[in-house]
Amino acid sequence: MTNYPRGPQRIVCLTEETTEWLYLLGQEARIVGISGYTVRPRRARDEKPKVSAFLSAKIDRILALQPDCVFGFSDLQADIAAELVRKGVQVTIFNQRSIAEIFGMLYQVAAMVGEAAKGEALLDQMRQRLDEIGVQASALKRRPRVFFEEWDEPHISCIRWVSQLLTIAGGDDCFAELALMPMGRDRIIASGDEIVARNPDIIIGSWCGKKFRAAKVAARPGWAQVNAVRDEQLFEIKSADILQPGPAALTDGVEQLHRIVMAWSQHHD
Repeated sequence: MTNYPRGPQRIVCLTEETTEWLYLLGQEARIVGISGYTVRPRRARDEKPKVSAFLSAKIDRILALQPDCVFGFSDLQADIAAELVRKGVQVTIFNQRSIAEIFGMLYQVAAMVGEAAKGEALLDQMRQRLDEIGVQASALKRRPRVFFEEWDEPHISCIRWVSQLLTIAGGDDCFAELALMPMGRDRIIASGDEIVARNPDIIIGSWCGKKFRAAKVAARPGWAQVNAVRDEQLFEIKSADILQPGPAALTDGVEQLHRIVMAWSQHHD
C-alpha cells in the first residue's frame, strides 16, 4: 500500500500560537518557517527561519520553503492568505477570539498533524487548571475591578479571551462590553476620564510588545485618585504571555492574572 503523508509536513506559522502548540505536541520538525515576533518557545527563534511580521510577510521566502500548509490568524492576515492561495498554497486562517474558540483551534491543529489524542490530553490539563482557578476565585469575598490596557496611546481595552480569563481569575473587566469587539480600533477608549470614572482597583498593562511603564500611567492627569494608582496596583503581563490566542494565554497568562487578583484580595477582604 502506498504510504501517503498524514497531514501537512512543511508548515509555515504566521503567528506564534500555532508554533508554540506544535512544539508542545512534539511536532516542531514539521515547521519550516515562523513569525519574526515569535518568542515562545525561545528555541524556535534559533531553529526556524523568520518569514513574516504580523501584517506583512515575505511571500517569495515562504514559497521558497515549499510549504504544504500555512497557518495564520484573523482577518488582519487575509491579504497575505489571499496572495499565498493565488500562488497555490494551502492556507488555514483561524479567527479565535474567545476561550472556547482557542480550544477549538488547538484541537484542530493537533488533529491536522495526527496528534488529536495528545492534543486532547494537553487541553484537558488546561481546562482542569482553569476550573481550579475559577473555584478559588469564586471564594473571594470581593472581586477587584480591573482595567486591562492593550495599548496606551490611544487607550485600548482588552480583547475577549483576556476579559474571559480575567473573569475566571477573579477580576471584573472594567470594560467588559468592549471585549466583545474583535478589532482593536473598536476597543479604543476615547478619554482617560472614562477609565478614571470606572475607578479600577487594578491596572494591568500589556502594550503589544512595548514595555509597560507604570510610572507613566500613574502620572496621567487626574489618575492619582484612581484606586489602582493610589494603592500601587499597576502590573505588566508580557504580550507574548496573554495576547497570543493559544497555549500561552491559557497557561502562563491566566496564572499571572490569578496571582495579581489573589494578592490584591489578601488586603481587601
